[in-house]
Amino acid sequence: MSKVVLIACSATKLSKPAPAYQFYSSDLFQKNWEYAKKQTDEKDIYIISAKYHLVPHDKTLSPYDLTLKDMPSDERKEWADIVLKQIKEKGYSLEKDTFIFLAGKAYRQYLEPEMKHTETPFEGLRIGQQKKALLQALKEQLIKFARYIINEVKKINL
Repeated sequence: MSKVVLIACSATKLSKPAPAYQFYSSDLFQKNWEYAKKQTDEKDIYIISAKYHLVPHDKTLSPYDLTLKDMPSDERKEWADIVLKQIKEKGYSLEKDTFIFLAGKAYRQYLEPEMKHTETPFEGLRIGQQKKALLQALKEQLIKFARYIINEVKKINL
């Protein structure tokens, strides 16, 4: 069973082609990226893009201006159908795998109902609140890691 993180694209982008995890340059996206790396293997982190659909984090993207928020419901449903098909093509199971959404409602609306196991850790929080919660979660993970390293070093010095 895999744990897959789906991060929504952002309006703030670089003006030149770049790997997706760098291309989306908003502060919230970058915090989501750091958080996602602590949740699963990088190979299981994808960006869900209004234009490019399901994007591997290292795929090079070119600038565009499109958001799901401006699309009518039927177009968002079509977009979600493509993303779901891509997820299956990647070998993930909508029944068995866990999907962690770091995305707003417009990006989750037609995906979540098709997935048996989903998590939305920052659901309902405004952007400023999400950033604060992300920083707190990253801080806690860093403290746990530091404690682990200290304990391992102590074992070596015995």
